[in-house]
Amino acid sequence: MSTEVQEMVSLPTADKSAPTISVTEKAAEKVRQIIAEQQGGAAAPEKLYLRVRVVGGGCSGFQNKLDLDPQVNEKLDEVFDFHGVQVVVDKRSLMYLDGAVVDYHDELHRQGFSITNPQAKSTCGCGSSYTM
Repeated sequence: MSTEVQEMVSLPTADKSAPTISVTEKAAEKVRQIIAEQQGGAAAPEKLYLRVRVVGGGCSGFQNKLDLDPQVNEKLDEVFDFHGVQVVVDKRSLMYLDGAVVDYHDELHRQGFSITNPQAKSTCGCGSSYTM
């Protein structure tokens, strides 16, 4: 009697929950600070998410938007956690944000959030919109 041993080969599978964007620790810290300030008000929602999205507009066709949003649509949105901040991206925007990095700058000549998107082909003169 011969015994055959079948070897199980584990093939890598695409992790659908793997984020295609990232948020730096500095940006997450600033978002946590802003959320804490917002939730200090009497009419503030219990839970706020950082919503990252791509909208049409600007000189070049696409613009990135960052908002605080109390709502998540389970059918349309993906939720990620970066450094303790819940980040929501709608599935359509996620296609345009593959590899994008959300950062926060606090230097003398550059303050605020930025989104670096490696898929952007070109930007307008002021840098607020881009083409794909």
